[in-house]
Amino acid sequence: MSNSIQTGLMLALLVLTWPNILIAQADMVDPEPVIQVAEDEPNDARIESRIQNIFSKIDGLDAVLVEVEAGVVTLSGDASNERFANDAMDIATRTAGVVTVKDQINRTLGISDNVTPILTDFQASVRSMIRALPLTLVAFGVVIIFVLLGGAIARWNRLWQRIAPNPFLAELLSHAVRILIIALGVVLALNLIGASKFIATILGGAGVLGIAISFAVRDTLENYISSIMLSLRQPFRAHDHVTINEHEGYVVRLTSRATILMTLDGNHLRIPNSIVFKGIILNYSTNPERRFDFQLGVDGEDDPLIAMQVGLDAIKQHDFILDDPSAGAMIDFVGDSSIVIKFMAWVNQSDTNFSKARSVAIKAAKTALEDQGFTLPEPIYRLRFDGRVPPVLAELVSADASATKSQKNVKQGDAKSAQAPISKPLDVGEQVDVSADRQIQEKVSEERAKEAKNDLLDKALPTE
Repeated sequence: MSNSIQTGLMLALLVLTWPNILIAQADMVDPEPVIQVAEDEPNDARIESRIQNIFSKIDGLDAVLVEVEAGVVTLSGDASNERFANDAMDIATRTAGVVTVKDQINRTLGISDNVTPILTDFQASVRSMIRALPLTLVAFGVVIIFVLLGGAIARWNRLWQRIAPNPFLAELLSHAVRILIIALGVVLALNLIGASKFIATILGGAGVLGIAISFAVRDTLENYISSIMLSLRQPFRAHDHVTINEHEGYVVRLTSRATILMTLDGNHLRIPNSIVFKGIILNYSTNPERRFDFQLGVDGEDDPLIAMQVGLDAIKQHDFILDDPSAGAMIDFVGDSSIVIKFMAWVNQSDTNFSKARSVAIKAAKTALEDQGFTLPEPIYRLRFDGRVPPVLAELVSADASATKSQKNVKQGDAKSAQAPISKPLDVGEQVDVSADRQIQEKVSEERAKEAKNDLLDKALPTE
């Protein structure tokens, strides 16, 4: 649906309240008057004389006969068709003093009697149209003038940009003014040719049609209104890295119908503005400083405080880790066979790739803990055998216990030596490029350059 059609629908809904008032005024007409009879005649005779007099003056009813007795009117004779018979019944019913009317009229349905009036009416209509042709041409010229005037005013971009700096609102305002000017021209033209009652009929039909259209295009109108609100209070800028509900990507543009994102794998994603306006938006670009975290587990026999210091020293040696806010560590929880430590550090997303920096930090902390004698345990499973243990299995269990004890002694000695600070930087992840990925940003710039006019994002407007 184009912008012009959507604007027209919006304006149609704004004037839907007018037709109901106009229809009510059009329907407030006086009831059909009762036909009076002369007071100096007997009642039945007066009624019969009055009705017969009226029939004699109306083409098509002059052959209808009237008989009145005790206020009961009996109509007989001939009528050309059902319409004339109904007219006779209506006249008799509205006459004062009539109790009821009996219909005994014979419908002749003759060809000449029915076709001749139609031809006569048609000829009269043609003559009336010929006489009204100059006035009709003048009315048509008025409509053309107002259409051209509305188009010229709508194309006056400087005026609308001065009134509404937002391009979307400027376009909406120009379309609204053009439609109002054209509607004014149509009203003047109809009044000029004496069809003012026709205006109420049109607006009445437009009211009913507008209600039906409003239900049919409810989602479209909701999306259109959401576009207006987003263009006024913009929740993001172009090139911002955002997550809208479950969709993540970089903002390409905001149009009158949808928000265009480029996903992290380079695909275009169109989200209707009604979803964006009501959705949950996470903007990673508003604050370039972002924290990552990860967990590493050490053996339950190890000193977790020393392990925290060793991991932090290894993480802080990388240049992409920010000093302020500083990195930190904490004991997250104690598992069945390990103590889980949570490491946290901050990076600047403007010049550092968040995912790569986190990967390098994980490797650096893990390597440092292993080099200092800490054990990163794996899940331990115990097998219990009921009954007597075979001698061979008993020897294996005894040997495994001795080996485990000796490993613990070595590990405790290494942990004590780990209390001293690391003397030299760890050569971990230096070959990994953790600089910010500019490829998606470059693609976004290329896409924005292709359709710069269709973007509603404006740096001059405030953001939420």
